[in-house]
This record gives sequence, C-alpha cells and structure tokens, in this order.
Amino acid sequence: MILYPAIDLKEGRCVRLVRGDMEQATVFNDDPAAQAGSFADAGASWLHLVDLDGAFAGKPMNAKAVEAIVNEVDIPVQLGGGIRTLETIENWLGCGVMRIILGTVAVKDPDLVMQACRKFPGHIAVGIDARGGRVAVEGWAEETNLGATELARRFADTGVDAIIYTDIDRDGVLQGANIRATADLARAVPVPVIASGGVSSLADIRALIAEKRIAGAIIGRALYDGRIDLGEALKLC
Repeated sequence: MILYPAIDLKEGRCVRLVRGDMEQATVFNDDPAAQAGSFADAGASWLHLVDLDGAFAGKPMNAKAVEAIVNEVDIPVQLGGGIRTLETIENWLGCGVMRIILGTVAVKDPDLVMQACRKFPGHIAVGIDARGGRVAVEGWAEETNLGATELARRFADTGVDAIIYTDIDRDGVLQGANIRATADLARAVPVPVIASGGVSSLADIRALIAEKRIAGAIIGRALYDGRIDLGEALKLC
C-alpha cells in the first residue's frame, strides 16, 4: 500500500481544513515546497496535492506553490482542485505533475474524464468525495444524489489510473478512516482505490493494509500534529 502525505494549498500556504470548511483552516507551513521536501526526505514515494482555492474557483489558483513543490522533489505528485478542462490537465502534466485528479467534472462532465484518459493514459484519477455516501462537488460545497459506488462504476472501464475516495465527514477531524466504506468501494470496481479522510493512527494504517484491495492511503493532519510519524508509517507499508 502506498502512503500519500497530503499538502493542501490555500493562498500559497500549506493548510488543513475541518470537513472541507475553508473557514476552519489551520496553517501548518508558509513554505509548501519545504514541507514537500521534508516528506520526500522521510521516504515518501508520492505526494498528494490539493489546490483548495482552485476547487472553489473552478480554475488553478495555487500554480506557483505547485510548481515550487514539483521543482523541489524528485518523487511523483498527484494534484486535484479546480481542474476542469483538457488544457488545464495538459498544462499541469507539462509542469511535471504525474497524476491529475478530476472530481467535480467526473460528475458534471464525465465525457471530459473519458477524453482525458484517452489523451493522457496512466495520468488520470477520479476523486470521489462523499458525505453520508453521497457525492459532493465544487469544493464539497454542493451535494448530489449520486452514490459513491455508482459514480465509481461509471469509470471502471475507462482507463482511469486510480480512484481517490474521501469521506468528508472524517476529513481533518482525526476520528479514524472509514475503512468499511473504502473497502466496499474497492471491491466494487477493478480500479485501484486510495483511501482519504480521517487516517489518524498507525492502527488505521494497519487496518487499511489488511484490506488487500485498498491500494493507498492519504494522510494529512495526523502527520502535521505528530500523531503519525511518517517514517514509522512507511515501514508498515
């Protein structure tokens, strides 16, 4: 299982939110590139980046910070937030981002996701963010009646490289990962599924590893407040 340390970007700084609420942002580092470097030095093999401002604006808003991170580290990064066009995808890949995460457009413009998979094979992931099992979009500000598993199945045979499943209610609150829902989703589709939201202890990581279908886990606040030592977590994987 691959661990993805998370760097959420707001106004050029590294922050963590509580359940996606932009009004509950805690700044952990004013230098996201330095933060990325520390994760890479600890042995991380991937990084997970989110342009939070971009997710609400519908277009990239933290390009300088993302580019600084890509230039700082030699490990691959995946990026989500405000990516709504093929041109934007191509620009980010050209900047050195390895994997693009499409969330809102997976609901509102699924044809674009399919086009992206054809044009950029191996570089497209779908982000499924759910509250109570229902998908939320536009920076989690808009809820839909679409079920997470239903959405995942729509992209099961499109060439998507991965699905990132986030339980919004657990994101940033350190209450433990929703392992059952993530595992159920992973069993429902042949695409690798990455867990996100609520990972708060080494016990959570062990439980995720035990679910053989789960391909990865994203860790955020627990790294920043010291609940999880990244080196120890990587040894488990």
